[in-house]
Amino acid sequence: MDGWMDGWMDGWMDGWMDGWMDGWMDGWMDGWIDGRMDRWIDDWMNGWIDG
Repeated sequence: MDGWMDGWMDGWMDGWMDGWMDGWMDGWMDGWIDGRMDRWIDDWMNGWIDG
């Protein structure tokens, strides 16, 4: 029984951590890229308008 519970908990924790990390990384990357793009577009537009 203990071995079964250990295996089940290990598998569950691994799956949960993988999913959580994937979601966290995806969200972080999306936010970072969005922020970078926004700044880049703002700079470009400002330069174009000023120029």
